[in-house]
Amino acid sequence: MRITKANDETEMKTELTRDDILDMDAYNAVRDERRPAILETKRKRRLQVGPHATFYFECFDTMWYQIQEMLRIEKGGEEQLADELEAYSPLVPKGDELVATVMFEIPDADLRARILGGLGGVEETITMDIGDETIAAEAEQDVDRTSAAGKASSVQFVHFKLTPSQIAAFTSPDTRVMVGINHSNYGHMAILSDELKEELARDFAG
Repeated sequence: MRITKANDETEMKTELTRDDILDMDAYNAVRDERRPAILETKRKRRLQVGPHATFYFECFDTMWYQIQEMLRIEKGGEEQLADELEAYSPLVPKGDELVATVMFEIPDADLRARILGGLGGVEETITMDIGDETIAAEAEQDVDRTSAAGKASSVQFVHFKLTPSQIAAFTSPDTRVMVGINHSNYGHMAILSDELKEELARDFAG
């Protein structure tokens, strides 16, 4: 999200604070109006990689919506809000990165357990190719998302940190951008569409 300043310049918001969060009465009053736009944003920022992994590239708006919905469902008040801000504000892009929630969406419980049981360390095998350059994803360090038994969590959070030259290449229409998972038990890749590239370019400052 970019906010308009008094001189008509815009500034991208790179963190969520208490002041950004609406109380429940105020949120419920605008939820039906704002929800379709947020869901459309989430749709435009989605990338399927292989049969089971979906990347949801996050932004200020998606994380704001996540927190508001969690508060609406769980009704934990200020104590919960502090925890939600601590968990989700780090997933708002900081102007030189892309941030994704990676979900292994496998409806069948037995199949899910079997696949995740063989995907330990998958968060360390995620990459983004921008033209001829490869960027290794950095896993969010909030908790260890591979168990001691080698089972991967079905939800991973990763950061792709870009240099200025990589950002310039990413935003060029001529550059092919591809996300890959290079795990020995899950080797898949997907090319970003022009629509997705254009949407994600909004996450870069400047």
